[in-house]
Amino acid sequence: MALFPAFAGVSEAADSGSSRKELDWLSNPSFCVGTIPPPSQQPEGAPGLVSEGSPLTRSPLKSESSDENDSNRKLKQTSRKKEKKKKKKRKHQHHKKTKRKHGQSSSSASEPDSDAERDRSSRSISKKESEKPNHENNAAADTGHRCVWLEDIQAVTGETFRTDKKPDPANWEYKSLYRGDIARYKRKGDSCLGINPKKQCISWEGAPTEKKNSHKHVERYFTKKNVGLMSIDGVAVSSKTEPPSSEPASFIPVKDSDDVAPSVTTWLNPLGIYDLSTTQWLQGQGPAEQDSKPPDSQPDRENAGLKAKVEEFNRKIRENPQDTQLWMAFVAFQDEVMRKPGLYAIDEGEQEKRKRSLKLILEKKLAILERAIESNQSSVDLKLAKLKLCMEFWEPATLVKEWQKLIFLHPNNTALWQKYLLFCQSQFSTFSVSKIHNLYGKCLSTLSSVKDGSILSHPVLPGTEEAMFALFLQQCHFLRQAGHSEKAISLFQAMIDFTFFQPDSVKDLPTKEQVEFFEPFWDSGEPRAGEKGARGWRAWMHQQERGGWIVVNPDEDDEEPEEDDQEIRDKTLPRWQIWLGAERSRDQRHWRPWCPDKSKKQTEEDCEDPERQVLFDDVGQSLIRLSSQDLRFQLVEAFLQFLGVPSGFVPPASCLYLAMDENNIFDPGLSEEKPLTCSTLSFSGVGRVGRMDRLGCQRWAQGHNREGEEFIRNVFHLVMPLFSGKEKSQLCFSWLRHETAKVIWCLHTKNKKKLKSQGKNCKKLAKNLLKEPENCSSLCLWKQYAHLEWLLGNTEDARQVFDTALSMAGARELKDAELCELSLLYAELEVELLSDLRGAAMSRAVHVLTRLTERSPYGPYTGQVLAVHILKARKAYERTLQDCLDESCVSDPVPTSSVNRLVSLAKCFMLFQYLTTGIDAAVRIYEQVFAKLKGSVSPAGSGLEHSGSPHGLASAMEAVTLMHTSLLRFHVKVSVYPLTPLREALSEALKWYPGNRVLWRSYVQIQSKSHSASKTRRFFDGITRSTKSLEPWLFAIEAEKMRKRLVETVQRVEGREIHATVPESGLTNRIKALFEHAIQSDSGSQCPLLWRMYLNFLVSLGNKERSKGVFYKALQNCPWAKVLYMDAVEYFPDEMQEFLDLMTEKELRVRLPVEELELLLED
Repeated sequence: MALFPAFAGVSEAADSGSSRKELDWLSNPSFCVGTIPPPSQQPEGAPGLVSEGSPLTRSPLKSESSDENDSNRKLKQTSRKKEKKKKKKRKHQHHKKTKRKHGQSSSSASEPDSDAERDRSSRSISKKESEKPNHENNAAADTGHRCVWLEDIQAVTGETFRTDKKPDPANWEYKSLYRGDIARYKRKGDSCLGINPKKQCISWEGAPTEKKNSHKHVERYFTKKNVGLMSIDGVAVSSKTEPPSSEPASFIPVKDSDDVAPSVTTWLNPLGIYDLSTTQWLQGQGPAEQDSKPPDSQPDRENAGLKAKVEEFNRKIRENPQDTQLWMAFVAFQDEVMRKPGLYAIDEGEQEKRKRSLKLILEKKLAILERAIESNQSSVDLKLAKLKLCMEFWEPATLVKEWQKLIFLHPNNTALWQKYLLFCQSQFSTFSVSKIHNLYGKCLSTLSSVKDGSILSHPVLPGTEEAMFALFLQQCHFLRQAGHSEKAISLFQAMIDFTFFQPDSVKDLPTKEQVEFFEPFWDSGEPRAGEKGARGWRAWMHQQERGGWIVVNPDEDDEEPEEDDQEIRDKTLPRWQIWLGAERSRDQRHWRPWCPDKSKKQTEEDCEDPERQVLFDDVGQSLIRLSSQDLRFQLVEAFLQFLGVPSGFVPPASCLYLAMDENNIFDPGLSEEKPLTCSTLSFSGVGRVGRMDRLGCQRWAQGHNREGEEFIRNVFHLVMPLFSGKEKSQLCFSWLRHETAKVIWCLHTKNKKKLKSQGKNCKKLAKNLLKEPENCSSLCLWKQYAHLEWLLGNTEDARQVFDTALSMAGARELKDAELCELSLLYAELEVELLSDLRGAAMSRAVHVLTRLTERSPYGPYTGQVLAVHILKARKAYERTLQDCLDESCVSDPVPTSSVNRLVSLAKCFMLFQYLTTGIDAAVRIYEQVFAKLKGSVSPAGSGLEHSGSPHGLASAMEAVTLMHTSLLRFHVKVSVYPLTPLREALSEALKWYPGNRVLWRSYVQIQSKSHSASKTRRFFDGITRSTKSLEPWLFAIEAEKMRKRLVETVQRVEGREIHATVPESGLTNRIKALFEHAIQSDSGSQCPLLWRMYLNFLVSLGNKERSKGVFYKALQNCPWAKVLYMDAVEYFPDEMQEFLDLMTEKELRVRLPVEELELLLED
């Protein structure tokens, strides 16, 4: 047979030998014409055909010597190893590669390798596979010694197979073959050959198309893809105007705004298919000028409007470049501009890219601000806006340098100093307590130099002294929250001596020189404010001029043994619990600075904890001069409030939220039991010194230990002689309230034994204060003493005290505000005793309010009140109230006495009308007063603006509003009355005073009884959008948490899950969203209380990982708050060592190091 079949005839036709040789290369003796029969039809002698004739030229193997076979085997083994390595490499590749074909190598050295590879890739038969029963034939025997191609063999048996003796242990372990050993194929279509499609069908299980459809995920509206679709501008559509049809339509047809009306058939347009422009062209006319442009689409109109606004801004800025508010408005306008594509974009892709580019918006704002600063070099607001914007671009070190440059240019700007301190205080990467403490000292000393006139280049701005006092309080609360309570107390002690006990010889000196004279007194070790035997800086200076103090040995009997508080009571507790207990115990006992006791011959080396000693360098820079008498009294009130005395002082708005770290603002106290008199105790959320309890621990009035209470008494004894008149009465009143708060705490905890002793001490203090000549006629002290007797359950004794005070006051009628307040409290306590209002008109409360209007002295209650006296009293109230309203509205600076008189009179008249006529009459009095004062007071948006100055028409409106809501709450409690008027009154009041926590507590309590929360949520949402106060966010979170607790109690009975009768979904996510929105605000991001609440809520859900993330996020904003670290130790005890190392690194106060804890546990 020829090698090429086309030349087969040529080779056979050749006769001559020479031509035969020439065409011999075309012959292929191994090629045979015809098909090979299947193995079943092959004759038995077929194997003999292989050996007959010439040897096989296609055989890949040749008979070689044993040495060659051995070397061949080694080469085969090495080639197999290489092939395995190649297969492993192929498995790790991510894309498919085509299999390389191995060709025959020309060199003899590579021939065995190529032969071995071909032997593995093709189907071959080994020696044992090729041996047959018929051994007579030499060809068959020869075949057994060699491997041949399976296609070339004429097998005798029906099936040819090979035996694989290598075991596969995976067959014992798995239920099926390895998927790589199973042939894979792709099915084209769902039909099958050989079936009748009309009668038969095949159901393919696990079809790939069905799998794809079943696994296709339905995308929700909040996915990334759909959020992008939602941001694309929609196409405007409009409904078709068609005549109404009698048949109901299945849908409302709409058309695009670009659709044009059908053309009218004319002689030029007989079919009505030409549009208006074509018809005009046929007529030889051009379109009108206004019609030549295509109709504007909605995006074009919006872009035109935006361009017009931009042009208007540019025109105004060119005309008035010094208008900083206009520049700020233009910067804020960029957010609206960048929401719309196409204004500054080139094509569609660029539109979408720029539309979603936050960096582009920031860069454009930054460019505008830089232009604005060029035109207004002295504008601080523009520079602050630029720094706030650059926080997204610059590193913290660069930002600090820019802040320092700005402070250097404006050292007299107190608002700038306050923002700079907040910025440095909240930078976690560069924060340390000593660094921020020194920065506060530098700030106050610089402002003092500006105030004294030492810095001639910058004048004193108005309000500098008040701002310096606010910064001083902010520094004290910063030290308290960082755990350095000794330094905070020392700052107050130094300010008390520096302000009230200044020697006459240094009063005219600048502040810096006064501080230099103060240093020797501080370093002398003399007792300071609050310590036993403190006499003040002035007395020490005079005595030094005379030769020093005469040391008197104290009586040993007066010294009481110190309480030995055992820090570790149970060593079997976990390590983190032992540390938390011991740390809090030391915080409670060691908040006062340590000074060596000279009577006991102590020295500085005797102090076990050097951190308890406060040097002059820690307080010297922060000393400021307060010339205003009002600020001096506020300093004393702030010190008392810092110690935990309810003096009524609220920190300024600039540092209020920074100081808030306790959740007692949500504590209703006794408001549910006594809604009329509960407002006497209100909590600001500011923690007191020595307390770092866990969140929710109700110890708001437990008091300090024995040494702490003695310290507070010493402070009162030191500062009370410094004041006179109403200020001294106010201090006495605060002292008595402090002791009364302990009585209320005993009532709250139902500790009868402690209540008896505490009540006895409190009454003793009240009597001693009233015995003093200046206090015997103080009605506020008499009122507090009578209230104390009432709380102790001595109702008759309290009535006697009230009657005595009213008789002593004489016939002052309605002109005295203190007398009105005394009568009001007396009447309110009597009203709260009534079970219902049927006999209210003849009660003792009406008698008290009626005798208040009479000119005759007060007489005791005889059991009835004449109707004539009630009518006369009503007329007197109406006339006096009208006179007070006219007086307050006429005079521009309203006197404080007039405001107090108006508030007291309105409250008494409202209660009088409620008892004699009804709730509607009391509401009418409130509406009359509110309408009269509303015209002269605009809504402040926050009650914080009035916290620093409680006297004013705004505070009068707020007090009258509180009385109105208290009356409504009491009326709802004692009678059948709808809640709607109370809800409306609270809602309207909170719109005016969104910072009033008493109103918020009442609102949340009332709304928690409602089944529907939608109205409450809408109200909270509206308030949070319209005010910058943090109270709406805090109470919105508390309202949702109360609802969540209510749902959980309904769904669980005795620890078992039951069917949800009140289906409520999404509460957890809603609370998380409220927290996230609250911490994004300026005041919320740096409020430790908000972060503590957020962390506590997430831990209660059991999500430890996310809780840990929130903790570290809180540290980025409030790295100074030690309570956050202590909460983290409680929530994540495994990382206690990490948290303690972090506290040590940031220089927070750690009173019990881990090394000391280990030693205590070993003892």
